[in-house]
Amino acid sequence: MKNSTKFNGKLNVLGNRIKYYREKNNLTLVQLSDKLQLLGIDIPKNSLQRLEKGMRSIKDFELAGFSKVLNVSIDEMLKDFIKGLE
Repeated sequence: MKNSTKFNGKLNVLGNRIKYYREKNNLTLVQLSDKLQLLGIDIPKNSLQRLEKGMRSIKDFELAGFSKVLNVSIDEMLKDFIKGLE
């Protein structure tokens, strides 16, 4: 099965989780972008919107940055996806 079929054409499986944790932390897209920038990770607001919609892939160092800024472990972010693989 092709990944694009399995994941409904999405380029990542974490967009919804990142949006959930962003909103839980009461952060706007601009505020999240600014906090990531302080870590040296440049993801503009428009790219964050695309990422949350699954229209942009996530790099490993970006995932680490999201984990730190959103104060949630990478394991927790991936929990639902991993459970779905079982």
